[in-house]
Amino acid sequence: MSKMFFGLKSGIMPALMCLLLCGQLSAQRSYSIVSPGRTTVLTTGAPDGKPGYQLSFKGKKITGWSALDIAVDGVSLRNAKITRYDKPVLHRESFASPLGEQDSLHSVYQQARLYLQTTASLSVTIDFRVMDSSVAFRYAVTATDAAPHALREFTTFAFPASPLIYQYNQESVFTPTSVDTFSATTDLPVTMESDGMYCQVGEAVNFNYTKAELARGADGNTLAVKFPQDTAVLFQRHLETPWRTVSVAGSAIALAHCRSLDLKLAGAPAPGDWSWIRPGKLIRAQLNTQSGLDCIDFAVKHHFQYIMFDAGWYGAEFRSSSDPTQVIPAIDLPKVIAYGKQHNIGVILYVNYIGLKARLDEILPLYKQWGVAGLKFGFVDGLTQSGLTWLLQAVQKVQQYGFVLNIHDNYKPTGLSRTYPVLLTQEGIRGNENSPDALHNTTLPFTRYLAGAADFTYCFPNPKNSFSKHIKVSKGQQLALSVVYYSPLQAIFWYGQPNDYTNEEEIEFYNYVPTTWSESHYLAGDIGKGIAVARRKADTWYVGCAAGLQDWQSTLDLSFLRPGISYTVTVYEDDDHQSIRKRTLRLTNVDKLPVKIAAKGGQAFIFRPAGHE
Repeated sequence: MSKMFFGLKSGIMPALMCLLLCGQLSAQRSYSIVSPGRTTVLTTGAPDGKPGYQLSFKGKKITGWSALDIAVDGVSLRNAKITRYDKPVLHRESFASPLGEQDSLHSVYQQARLYLQTTASLSVTIDFRVMDSSVAFRYAVTATDAAPHALREFTTFAFPASPLIYQYNQESVFTPTSVDTFSATTDLPVTMESDGMYCQVGEAVNFNYTKAELARGADGNTLAVKFPQDTAVLFQRHLETPWRTVSVAGSAIALAHCRSLDLKLAGAPAPGDWSWIRPGKLIRAQLNTQSGLDCIDFAVKHHFQYIMFDAGWYGAEFRSSSDPTQVIPAIDLPKVIAYGKQHNIGVILYVNYIGLKARLDEILPLYKQWGVAGLKFGFVDGLTQSGLTWLLQAVQKVQQYGFVLNIHDNYKPTGLSRTYPVLLTQEGIRGNENSPDALHNTTLPFTRYLAGAADFTYCFPNPKNSFSKHIKVSKGQQLALSVVYYSPLQAIFWYGQPNDYTNEEEIEFYNYVPTTWSESHYLAGDIGKGIAVARRKADTWYVGCAAGLQDWQSTLDLSFLRPGISYTVTVYEDDDHQSIRKRTLRLTNVDKLPVKIAAKGGQAFIFRPAGHE
């Protein structure tokens, strides 16, 4: 018996102890991850046998226990065992952001990892990053075999009370909806109000997953991840999901702290010199040679960097017979490109998804030979795993050939602009071409724009055309939005023809406003009511203020200005004759700037250090 006992102790006991330890880890254990500033606490584990998390901010519960769950080939994490937990480690990261809303970005977070085993051949890890006011987590699945696997996701976000969400899909309007009456889905990122707090649930680094949306969960307080197109995500060997993020603030304007979160979670670009990537403003040309030449002259005069030929320059965009290597007879493209090069104005070409999928590898070297500066992708598939996987390799190829890129229609940003800097902007937004109103315009800064840059396709009236079908706000608001909205590539004049813009004084502000920034501050505002944003480029500050459907007023703190410096401030604002009035102020950083804007109106400011006018 003694020998048998010692044989059991020396041979079987370690395995038995491991089983007991694993059982302890998976049974009632939970782990708290505290942000560096101790404002935000994420608790994770499986206290009821099912992996989950809950979030608190400044001592207030933001979410109740919410599911951390995926299923691979039908096997859920609800059946998994937690085998290990890596304790939080503090990380500090800083990187240059020359094409962003500020010159550099800084990230400080605690990172931890949970290890789970679902079957003998499948293991899962969940990475957590906890920052002050934001958390992020993602799943990674590893299979020991080479068979194809199918993954579904069941992550939930359970709130203490039914939140009000600002529901939208792709280019739709926003519909504020209480989750307990919610019967549709909403895109990510989604902004919500719950129990006096403002939250944003988002997604970062979607390389080759599928589009995820949020639907009502098991009760009226819960939102759950849903795949709108694919039934599952397919993979072999290994898969990392996108990051799921939750950001919290005590006010709507303070929620702007999360606007660079996707970039911070994305990987760095390949080493190299990216200074050749030129941001800028563009005007869209009509589909003929003379318009292209006129747009180049206009771009030079108004300090723009690009013109663009949009859909139709190679024929009807949705026909497979249209060839993006052949230019319609009305456009002498070599002449336009050569004229642009003489004046340092680049030409951007639109190509529809039909042409892109059929001939991408052919057109990229050809456009390089032509001297094209950039591409705009149209009607891409940003909804499915196959579509997003194709887009990733397309972005990589565009970057390899040295073009700037704008992706339009249903594609939305998840931080890939950091990894692939040529991806300057994308749509996934209801812009001017879809006739948004002031309520929509003043909701966007608190919602979709928190995910990253968007091409709003501005149009501004001229003496020949008011564009009343497309513009539902004042001229002052049109000017102000070019500061409020961030996009390294801005389509400023979408419908207007260059020779029609004889209203030089009204459009003067566009001559100066940049598209990338050294520093940005979101000063005041509330969802759908009004917004004020200040941005600096070099020594000059620009401020944009816009009102919703009602009059809006605020007093702006100017402490962001350099102390001891007097600024000459040029104000562009609506007058009483549906035009723009310009006036001048003198202000310093100790002053307060009152703004009072009529419904649907706006103000744009340029702060120049005195003596630098």
